[in-house]
Amino acid sequence: MRHAFAAPLAAASLLLVSGQPTSSRGWTAPEPGLDDPPIHVVADLSARRLSIYQGNTEVESYPVAIGTGSKPTPRGNYTIRKIVWNPAWIPPDADWAKDKKPQPPGAKENPMKLVKIFFKEPDYYIHGTSAVETLGEEASHGCLRMDPDDAYRVARYLMEHGGEPRDESWFWRVLHFRSETRTVYLSNPIAMAVTD
Repeated sequence: MRHAFAAPLAAASLLLVSGQPTSSRGWTAPEPGLDDPPIHVVADLSARRLSIYQGNTEVESYPVAIGTGSKPTPRGNYTIRKIVWNPAWIPPDADWAKDKKPQPPGAKENPMKLVKIFFKEPDYYIHGTSAVETLGEEASHGCLRMDPDDAYRVARYLMEHGGEPRDESWFWRVLHFRSETRTVYLSNPIAMAVTD
């Protein structure tokens, strides 16, 4: 059973080994090289998985919650250019959110959790969720929801391969100063396909 991302401070010791993101499955992000095939992301809605590929080789795959029938995740080809760490949440102008209140960065009730990765701005992104029991289901309003630990790994990997790597002190600050929002624009945007 997977656990909700209860404490971002605890995640720092679980996620990092030798300065590289590491999953519970033992994956360590390879160092990017000049001759490496391009990185791209595929969200397979029927399998409810988000996978990172280097060329034709799947590097890692994660379960996601996808949009519901009335609010589906948009299919198509996109480009990931922007990653927001410790995002605030402002309820959208939609019936389902009319009684919701804005949540500041790092707030327990903030549904974005630690990071959001835009693939179709401004409304669609990959983000963490405290409702990890919904992974593998139709449960969102169009976004792709992930375990917050997995969203951290994906965002960090995309930064490393998108031309915007950061050192350990930068990630330490993101994890320990949750009220500080940090926006990263990838100098080498990453292709993403959302498929059935």
